[in-house]
This record gives sequence, structure tokens and C-alpha cells, in this order.
Amino acid sequence: MNYKKIITSQKSRFFLLRCLSWIPDKWIIPLQYRIKTDRWPNLKNPQRFTEKLQVYKMKYRNPLMHQCVDKYEVRKYVEGKGLAGILVKCYGVYKDAKEIDYVALSNQFVVKTTDGGGGNNVLICKDKNLIDWDETIKKVNSWLGVKDVNAGREWAYTGIKESRIIVEEYIPSDPDKGGLIDYKFFCFNGRCEYIYVVADRKIGHGGGFGVFSRNFEKTEVQRVDERPLERDIPKPDNYDELMATAELLAGDFPEVRVDLYDVDGKILFGELTFYDGSGYMTFNPDSFDYEMGEKFDVSSFIGN
Repeated sequence: MNYKKIITSQKSRFFLLRCLSWIPDKWIIPLQYRIKTDRWPNLKNPQRFTEKLQVYKMKYRNPLMHQCVDKYEVRKYVEGKGLAGILVKCYGVYKDAKEIDYVALSNQFVVKTTDGGGGNNVLICKDKNLIDWDETIKKVNSWLGVKDVNAGREWAYTGIKESRIIVEEYIPSDPDKGGLIDYKFFCFNGRCEYIYVVADRKIGHGGGFGVFSRNFEKTEVQRVDERPLERDIPKPDNYDELMATAELLAGDFPEVRVDLYDVDGKILFGELTFYDGSGYMTFNPDSFDYEMGEKFDVSSFIGN
């Protein structure tokens, strides 16, 4: 069921979910899963990756996750791993877009909220002389506090106490080579098993999406909700370093997706994601959901 076609307004969807916030996770999560995947999840004996992500949301409680889902606070986590050098330059973090010193900014920059996700609430400025700053302030401030942690019952986000604005350096890329290619490492207990590779991305429109093995071999697997990756992406020369970096950042958690970029041989950090697609995606072939599920051990917390 494509519920977004039924309730087209995101604000309306969030309002409806807030009205249902009194319903316990154990009831609302299976219902949401059913609506979005057309099947009921097995949460007592989960086998699929998507089922185990629901259990992850409901059962696993590690306060460190609160820090890691905040796009500003996660920088301290990365620094604590000895990886400060992979952080994109940050110009500042603000409670109100009016606080941003527009004149002092570089001509190119990226603005986003610290609690955003899924490519939402991101503004890419390639020439600040071409934007209306007053309108930009209004637009960016409208993003603050929009994310509703009850929407997908994603526990990690409940630790974000306030929505803020972060301004970072713009990373140029060549669109003829796929733009800024995103390498998303799926790690289980600190070991990467699969990688999403996303290229030719446009904000708000997704990108070409491919699923690769640990050895960087492209598979035939597709996310049903994503556009297939048609471009041939060669294995990065520093792939071993990318892998080691992802696994170092992932070591504290049973499962996490580590997003990295490779810019002319330099690794840059993207984000950490614990609930990929909120666990509501489908794959073709469907068997891949089980294949990923085999890698995700939830035995230590499923009975909590």
C-alpha cells in the first residue's frame, strides 16, 4: 500500500501518527510494517532483516545511539574513534537560521538539521549570491522540530533534545562520474557484510541504487523503492581503508549502517543509521531480506 498517495501531506501523516502515539510499540509497529510491506512481521522469531530492525527499535537500548543519530553530536563520537580527519568541515551549529553569519560563509555550503534523515531537510548552496537569504532563513527554520520520533517508533531519536541547524562545507563532485558517490556499509557486530552504493543523486529524487557484497561485487539485488544503479562504479583504490573505517565506527553496535564518501582518495564521514528505511523496505529478490537477516544477531536483546 502506498499510504503517501492516500495522505499526501507529510504534516498530516505526522499529525495522524501523533494522535496514535498512545498506542504501544508492540501494536503499532506490526501495523505499520503490514501497511508498508503488505505482510505481518514475525517479531517473536524474526528471520528477515526488516523484521529484526523492528525488534531493534523495540528492544535494543544503548544510550550511545542518541549521540550517533544527531548530525552534530556524532562528530564527537567520530573524533573519539581517532577519526577526526574524516569529518567534513563544520562552519557552525545554530538554534535559529537568523544566527548564521551569511556574509562570513564560504560561497558554497550545505545547510541541514541535526535531526533530519532520508535526504530531507538539506539545502545545498553552490553560489550564495544567487539565493534569497531571507527566504532561506524561513525555509530552514521551518524544518526545525519537524521530525517526529513516534513516526517510525525509532528509539534512538528519542534522545535528541532539540532540533538544530548545522552548516558544513560543500564537497564538489563531477556529475559525469556519478556525483558524490555514497558508500553505505552495513555492519553487524563490527563486520561489514553488504554495501549500498548510491550515485547520480539529486536531492529529493534519490539516486541510482546498487547492492554490493563485502568484496565489492555488484549483486542483482534491488531495493523495490529505489531506482537501480545503472552506472558502472569501480572499486575505490582505498577500499580497504574505507572498509576498516566503517568497521571501526560500527564496533559498538549489533547493527549500524556507516555512510562514507571517497573524494579523490580522501575518506569523508556521512552519517550513522541504525534503522535503514525504518525497516519498511522490500527487496527483489525477497530472499535477500532473509540473507541479511542471517547476519543480524538479535538474541542478546530480543527477550528484553
